[in-house]
Amino acid sequence: MNFLEILRTAIFALRGNWLRSALTSLGVIIGIAAVIVMVSVGQGTQAEIDKMVSGLGSQRLDISPGGGRGPGGARMSSSSFFTLTEEDVDAIRTEVQNVQFVAGSLRGNTQVVFAENNGSTSWQGVQPEYFDINSWELVQGDGFSAQDYGSAGKVVILGETVRRTLFGEDSGIGQTIRLGRVPFTVAGTLKPKGQGGWGQDQDDVVMVPMETARRRLMGSMGLPPGTVMQIALTVTDPKDLDYVQGEVEALLRQRHKIQPGEEDDFSVRNISQIVATRTATTNLMSKLLGAVAGICLVIGGIGIMNIMLVSVTERIREIGLRMAVGAGPRDIRRQFLAEAMLISLIGGVIGIAFGVVGALVFSKIGQLPVELNTKVVLLAATFSICTGLFFGYYPARKASLLDPIEALRSQ
Repeated sequence: MNFLEILRTAIFALRGNWLRSALTSLGVIIGIAAVIVMVSVGQGTQAEIDKMVSGLGSQRLDISPGGGRGPGGARMSSSSFFTLTEEDVDAIRTEVQNVQFVAGSLRGNTQVVFAENNGSTSWQGVQPEYFDINSWELVQGDGFSAQDYGSAGKVVILGETVRRTLFGEDSGIGQTIRLGRVPFTVAGTLKPKGQGGWGQDQDDVVMVPMETARRRLMGSMGLPPGTVMQIALTVTDPKDLDYVQGEVEALLRQRHKIQPGEEDDFSVRNISQIVATRTATTNLMSKLLGAVAGICLVIGGIGIMNIMLVSVTERIREIGLRMAVGAGPRDIRRQFLAEAMLISLIGGVIGIAFGVVGALVFSKIGQLPVELNTKVVLLAATFSICTGLFFGYYPARKASLLDPIEALRSQ
């Protein structure tokens, strides 16, 4: 028997019990659909993590002030919360090796106004290297000069969202706006970044020199002189991140005169550790979904084996007749194997369609990141074929080993 004859015979046999064949393929349909949804969500989530890494930086440390405990476990006073200073920034820059960029910053919220246009936004008081650390690029304008940083110049750089709110299609360069009640001149605009890894609008921000923020925007907060709210730094090589973190922590403990056994009055956040944790969580969920998909495929395969064994029992006389007219064990084996693979393949095609639709529904309704590609479909098709081949072989082999005489005697 050639391939076309085997295929035609398999289709004819399945049509005779189409409802049973459809129910048999249900497990494969569910399994393949689960594989597609699982892989698509996993890849989409990984892409989202990569986007977050590119936004936060895998070579970065963030240092924040924190209210630790003093000797005997007594909590430090609220006035001791702001424990980081510009001197700490300078010390890190000069004393810690392998630091690429380091900058302190202040932050707050304000009302921004130009003519009849206004809105609420956040501001950042920054040092020069802040832009390199956070990968901010100027689109228009000259940015801040050394004199602006040194003399608390009333200049501002606008994020894209703020620029669009105040000026529409115009750049706004050279225009005077107000942050709260203080007038500022627009010195530049930033290249849009879009949504951040945590869902925030990264372009809804304005940048001012740090000393300007301290004198003009901090208002009644009354921070100690030289205080910064955060220090951010990057390293030249990601492999040095743990080493630099240890050096920075030791340096700050020394500068802040923290004794052994006392808690730090600052905290260091390693972005790569956060990303690694999120990646591990994603991988765990992907494995869980993969296990569910695998169980569905096994159940579907067992269903195929069960139905094919029943089919062999029901068609013993047919098998005997085929052998009597010249069909060999190989022909019988190929026929039943073709039926099993056809059931699995049809289920796979339907499962692929359901999986693609399901992934898109998850993306729209569940707000999950989904990334579909041809590799996912090919993977699902391969699983489908392998399921039919693996679970259909035993029934096909059993049919091929029947004795023709005994088969013809069967009623």
